[in-house]
Amino acid sequence: MGRKQLPSYENLIIEDIAAEGKSLVRIDNRVVFVTGAVPGDRVDLKVFRKKKGYMEARVTRFHELSEVRTEPFCEHFGICGGCKWQQLPYSEQLKFKERQVLDALKHIGGIEFQNNRSILGSEENRYYRNKLEYTFSNRCWLLKEETANEKQPEHTNALGFHVPGRFDRVVDINWCFLQKEPSNRIRNLLRTIALEKGATFYDQKTNNGLLRNLIIRTSSLNEVMVLLSFQYDEPVIYEIMKALKSEVQEIDSLMYAVNPKKNETLYDLEIKTYAGKDHIFEQMGDLKFKIGPKSFFQTNSGQAIKLLRTTAEFAGLEGHETVYDLYTGTGTIANYIARNAGNVVGIESVPEAIQDAVVNSEINKLSNTRFVTGDIKESLNPEFTGRYGKPDVIIADPPRAGIHPKVLEEIKSLKPEKFIYVSCNPATQARDIRMLSDVFRLKDIQPVDMFPHTHHVENIALLTPTS
Repeated sequence: MGRKQLPSYENLIIEDIAAEGKSLVRIDNRVVFVTGAVPGDRVDLKVFRKKKGYMEARVTRFHELSEVRTEPFCEHFGICGGCKWQQLPYSEQLKFKERQVLDALKHIGGIEFQNNRSILGSEENRYYRNKLEYTFSNRCWLLKEETANEKQPEHTNALGFHVPGRFDRVVDINWCFLQKEPSNRIRNLLRTIALEKGATFYDQKTNNGLLRNLIIRTSSLNEVMVLLSFQYDEPVIYEIMKALKSEVQEIDSLMYAVNPKKNETLYDLEIKTYAGKDHIFEQMGDLKFKIGPKSFFQTNSGQAIKLLRTTAEFAGLEGHETVYDLYTGTGTIANYIARNAGNVVGIESVPEAIQDAVVNSEINKLSNTRFVTGDIKESLNPEFTGRYGKPDVIIADPPRAGIHPKVLEEIKSLKPEKFIYVSCNPATQARDIRMLSDVFRLKDIQPVDMFPHTHHVENIALLTPTS
């Protein structure tokens, strides 16, 4: 028997925005998730995936465009996979993001919550990121008009972002609206230098090729870090870095790593400094933070200060409290609130981040912070509490996967006066809040948009004991 033909539908009006940046329409009480459309578009659809409870489809024809639709500003829109909401005005994006938080609380957390705080939008919705990661690849994604051209391209090398769903294909980026200059100049210059010197670009399928990854960090203090990743060590890599440094005087830190592994992570590798410092500095309010090559730091500095201020407001510290900051990273939250606390203890699993956190306290002349390296689900235990004191306030800013159940149980056991949950994933946050509901109640929330033109949204939740 042949494969069952998937259906097509005509003349449908897109109804709403769904998760992961998709939109949706309902057909015969079944939800169809649609790529590339916005509410109000009248379209024809072709289903490409059919599951028990839903279908996924792509637009084959637009009959009428929505009144809320706007023109995307990036030439790479729809190809590189980033900034998927460019066709929605920013004010509309904020409405959907705020609703995403409330829907997660309702449907996953089991909480009907009346939010009295509007989402905090980003004043800058272009060039707002302080960190970007690019990939070198010898398998450039070619557009249809390029593949139809009989003339073969000079090469298939690319420096840019992965095509959604294709680990082996990279979109060659000409101009990106996510990071301020000299970010675009550095990337485009590196591509030119590498091609001129005949350096090979990485092949994700065969694990061959010299040039692998490029990370660019910028700060509000106009400092710039460039980190290059190479498959192996050979003389041409130093020629590439020398040429880059001579052309871009703004680079304060030029670093590199040799990565022979099949994965791209740099956390387990030695990072070497080729020129300049091994760090840059960022300013948050009246505090300075040291950012190293492996440091975690909020990628939208302008919104990060709003997040910190709200976290401090929720904590409501009076100067005597013991505060635990779980998943502290480089100690941004811990150091920010320290001046208003008695003692602050930060826990983080990455040793380099903890080293930066300690330095950040020293830079800002803070003497009431302590930072501990360790897996939180193992470190947070009665022995730890006996050593550092029972917390009056616990703050947690975990990865997208949320908080480990063992840590949630320990938080319930400690039962602080306030638990502040900072999350980049409303779904896992709502799940965890539900798991805490026998001890804590949700008192307040503040959604924050850290990533304009994407479906991602941050949320800060304040929980207090039920009794």
